[in-house]
Amino acid sequence: MQISSYFPAWKYDVRMTFDTPYASIRRADDTDRQTVVDVLTEAFTEDPIVRWLFPEPDQRAERLAGFYRTLLTHPAAEVYLAGDEGASVWLTMTAGPPPHEDHSDTRLSALARALDARHPDHEPHLYLACMGVISGRQGAGLGSALLRHRLERADPDGLPAYLEASSPRSRDLYRRHGFEEHGPPVRVADSPLLWPMWRRPA
Repeated sequence: MQISSYFPAWKYDVRMTFDTPYASIRRADDTDRQTVVDVLTEAFTEDPIVRWLFPEPDQRAERLAGFYRTLLTHPAAEVYLAGDEGASVWLTMTAGPPPHEDHSDTRLSALARALDARHPDHEPHLYLACMGVISGRQGAGLGSALLRHRLERADPDGLPAYLEASSPRSRDLYRRHGFEEHGPPVRVADSPLLWPMWRRPA
């Protein structure tokens, strides 16, 4: 999950569908916003970094859903759905530092600044802002299918990719798809670790 502040976007274009052994992956459009928010909120409500950011259990899901609604209104994100069980949000980043966005929440703002400082700025790249699979379907291959779907098209374009893994399990998944750790993990105060990861095009 990405907590930082540079969400370049949600693009509206022709829906494209890609069948995999696990699910039909398609480009989401504006009619899919609530489904994407629901999938990502369910996937991350119990994630360690989300529990740290939003410690009040009775408010966590609502605040997290608000975070994703904000992300999905930005004009430049590519959003994909694997049925109604998995979703990914990719951003195409240009060279240079990401623009900083202030958050009213102190923890969120501190983590955003720490992640901004580590985000590579030396060349254009794809950025996986977030990818989640609902709890009942985790481990079924949907995450791998979502990754392959975008990375297989990034490789011919020579685009590297960057992300922050929010758990050892997700870090291992990304390693299997060619990502390597990009420096030491990030921690703010007593937060869980986040692992910046970088992938050169195959």
